[in-house]
Amino acid sequence: MPPTPTDRNRLDEEASPYLKQHADNPVNWQPWDDEALDAAREHDVPVFLSVGYAACHWCHVMEDESFQDRDVATVLNERFVPIKVDREERPDVDSVYQTICQLVSGGGGWPLSVFLTPEGKPFYVGTYFPRDPQRGRPGFLQLLEDISTSWETDRGGIENRADQWTAAITDELESTPEQPGDPPESDVLETAAAAAIRSADRTHGGFGSGGPKFPQPRRLDLLLRASILDGDGAAGEVAGEALDAMAAGGLYDHVGGGFHRYATDREWTVPHFEKMLYDNAELPRVYFEAAAAAGDDRYARVASETVAFLERELQHPEGGFYSTLDAQSATPDTRLGDGAEPADEEGAYYVWTPAEVRDAMGETAIDGVDAETAADLFCDRYGVTDGGNFEGGTTVLTVAASYADLADDHGLDVGTVERTLIEARTRAFDNRANRPRPARDEKVLAGWNGLAISGIATGARTLDPALAGTATDALAFVRDHLWDADERRLSRRYKDVSEPRSEADETASRRGDVQVDGYLDDYAFLARGAFDCYQVTGEVGQLAFAVDLMRVVREEFWDEEAGTLYYTPASGEGLVTRPQELNDQSTPSSLGVAAALLDELALFVPEEGFGGMTERLLATHADRVRASPLEHASLVLAADAHARGPVELTLAADAVPASWRETLADTPLPTGVVAPRPATDADLEPWLDALGIDEIPPIWANREARGGDPTAYACRDFTCSPPRTDLDAALDWLADR
Repeated sequence: MPPTPTDRNRLDEEASPYLKQHADNPVNWQPWDDEALDAAREHDVPVFLSVGYAACHWCHVMEDESFQDRDVATVLNERFVPIKVDREERPDVDSVYQTICQLVSGGGGWPLSVFLTPEGKPFYVGTYFPRDPQRGRPGFLQLLEDISTSWETDRGGIENRADQWTAAITDELESTPEQPGDPPESDVLETAAAAAIRSADRTHGGFGSGGPKFPQPRRLDLLLRASILDGDGAAGEVAGEALDAMAAGGLYDHVGGGFHRYATDREWTVPHFEKMLYDNAELPRVYFEAAAAAGDDRYARVASETVAFLERELQHPEGGFYSTLDAQSATPDTRLGDGAEPADEEGAYYVWTPAEVRDAMGETAIDGVDAETAADLFCDRYGVTDGGNFEGGTTVLTVAASYADLADDHGLDVGTVERTLIEARTRAFDNRANRPRPARDEKVLAGWNGLAISGIATGARTLDPALAGTATDALAFVRDHLWDADERRLSRRYKDVSEPRSEADETASRRGDVQVDGYLDDYAFLARGAFDCYQVTGEVGQLAFAVDLMRVVREEFWDEEAGTLYYTPASGEGLVTRPQELNDQSTPSSLGVAAALLDELALFVPEEGFGGMTERLLATHADRVRASPLEHASLVLAADAHARGPVELTLAADAVPASWRETLADTPLPTGVVAPRPATDADLEPWLDALGIDEIPPIWANREARGGDPTAYACRDFTCSPPRTDLDAALDWLADR
């Protein structure tokens, strides 16, 4: 027998939890690297590429059915080079091949299964394949046999298809228009908001007429901005309906806080249970903003509980945030029959039965309400029934009854019901903590942390200034572990590699594995988070870090000729095409986030050319934005802010008064930049040094504190108010413009 292209499974050398999950497969998995691709070229065999992530349910299913199967492994090992990729570490690889899956099949997802030539060109693509044929899906083992035969008998046809598909990917991801237009006009937000309203489910909230339903935070940003700045009442109603539905449904964890990935049904009842950092970064930001705009304490509570979930369950002891919690966990003992062995089940940690609720309530009364009644209140509030709404007669918690209705039904006053349920939730939380927990993917990703930092900084600005500490701790962690100050470059992923520490050792530093050059989302999202921290804290180091990151964006990702930002760095690994990230997907468009941030940072470092980059970006992609505004929500937001012109609020003070912070918390400024500075120009010198500039930028120039008192300067589109020592007066001036 000739030697196999690969001689062993190399994933035991990887730090990614997802890759390590496959290290004991009989498949000779390789990481995506030159060694693997060279093996395919040397042996003249195709590559089988499998892309997934640690919390992916169907990735686990395909592993159990196929990748643990000896017959499948034999074919893969003898006739292919099998490569496994963690999409969270290598979103560039995922983006390229996910695109062709969507182009040829109309859909995508994970696991992503792609067959490639040794040059990396795709010629067959799909997602989950069962081992044997079922429900119209081809069996994976037979598929391997068929593709191997075609590789030998129809090489010309395969290579022709691979060339065509690669050209299609390039056209979709890399190309830019030869004749760019003008940046979108001032009506771009109105058009996008109208499209969002048309797509809304006015019965059940959110968007689309069926399931699954995804949170769509950037679409909510569009609606909230249209409501706040343009007085669009329908936009505000649709945003509120979506926020209410998500907070009341099974998407939200009513016991522990935080959001699951998406709802499988139109009514938001049953979620896909994995918890992703990016969802729990973006959604609290939107809820904080909505709470400030609407004065709604419910939204503030949901956002605060979600941040508390992040701090409790996804935060590294030194400040950064981990990536995900799995959807699956072992069956709790309370659901095991006699002699039954626990097995991993989706949602097992989160769902309830009436008996489990009663056990959690114990025997002690709550606020004069006996434990049995407290259990009844909990079950009635969250819809827990004997029949359930999920598998095995269990119930996903949803808000099924109001406090007022519960008070009427149980002969109690509303205040007693509310206090009882607060304590009942605590008891349920404590009881649930004894169940087997979902696995945690402990990668720390720069870009996802940037989203979390930004979301938490929003909470510090609008609700609780103490949250600034959580945001700045995470920022410091990522900067310390992933930013190389000497090389001035950012890496994407940090992973602890030392043994788990004991409680006594909890404050000790860990060794870490740092991998993968940062992508555009890492730079743009982290810079956004650093800039949002500066607007809250007034720490110039955070502003300077944001500027430094965007300087690298200009050097590594900006293409002057094409007038665009690419997703991968110019000095990084080349794939079959160099993608752009224009669309908002599970995370925002990195290009759209960068476009908005460049415009804002131009106010502080006008000589860097950042504003001109925003202008070019918006012109280059104007036709796409106009044609499909909802797919490009982040670019719409950038274009809208650019069209309106800058809104600046400069605060000259050695310390911003607490009363001013309270005022700012109640004042939505969707396109505004808050620019703290020292009280005197003399104290600005070290700030200029930190930014690497010689002259005071216009946003700070001639804006000292007056008479030693904190002074505010409000400006809109380069027209400014007189200096005001009364912040309300400065904001009133802005509101009148």
